[in-house]
Amino acid sequence: MKLKDKVFVVTGAGSGMGRELVLQLVAKGARVAAVDVNAATLDETLALLKDNSVLCSKHLLNIADKDGVAHLPQMVIDAHGSVDAIINNAGIIQPFVRVNDLSFEAIHKVMDINFFGLLAMTKAFLPLLLKRPEAHIVNVSSMGGFLPVPGQSVYGASKAAVKLLTEGLYAELRETNVHVSVVFPGAINTNITANSGVHMELPKGAEASDYKTLSATRAAEIILNGIEKNQLRIYVGSDSTFMNFLYRVAPTFATNFIAKKMKGLLG
Repeated sequence: MKLKDKVFVVTGAGSGMGRELVLQLVAKGARVAAVDVNAATLDETLALLKDNSVLCSKHLLNIADKDGVAHLPQMVIDAHGSVDAIINNAGIIQPFVRVNDLSFEAIHKVMDINFFGLLAMTKAFLPLLLKRPEAHIVNVSSMGGFLPVPGQSVYGASKAAVKLLTEGLYAELRETNVHVSVVFPGAINTNITANSGVHMELPKGAEASDYKTLSATRAAEIILNGIEKNQLRIYVGSDSTFMNFLYRVAPTFATNFIAKKMKGLLG
């Protein structure tokens, strides 16, 4: 789908990949409804657009609020006149602990935002998207959505649910005008840990620089390129691409490989 002159709704627009998606979409001639739960960071995103901020509307919303999500489509229509695509990017991780040590409060929070919030967004906007000449639904899963990561098992379960939901949507909508993409980011340099309210200590003697990450700018470029090509699966980062291959070829080896890599973080 061509991006120019289209109206996109982007969740998690206040930072990280969401912010970069907003900036790059506007730079490519699209209009954007920027959605985030954090008013301050959302304002920062709009400020970065400078004179182009007129192409972007601001919507303060927690996507776990189903009633709020239900009212969002009309707010976007009021601001832009139409809506052509949604990018369900907002998400959080869980505390870095084993399932046995994870509270149900934390479990529900992760599932409510990562899966049920995304599902609510999809159901709220899909009736409008089906009426457009061409439309797109983009759901951000994770490398952890196809590969088990110890200490992020519930987060991975939420992202695996996003993966299968999106692939199911693709099957249901393949004869319609609505394109569907699922995104699998690997390690991306964002502040998702802080935004999730999670404190993570590096292993003794380790530095943050020891963990290679892809910039949010490059991640957004890959995602938008995949949207323009109507790709069903968009792998973001060499780690995501490689681990997808390895997990398909040798799933047990890949699981043990990741478990050893994460051992220092999990303890």
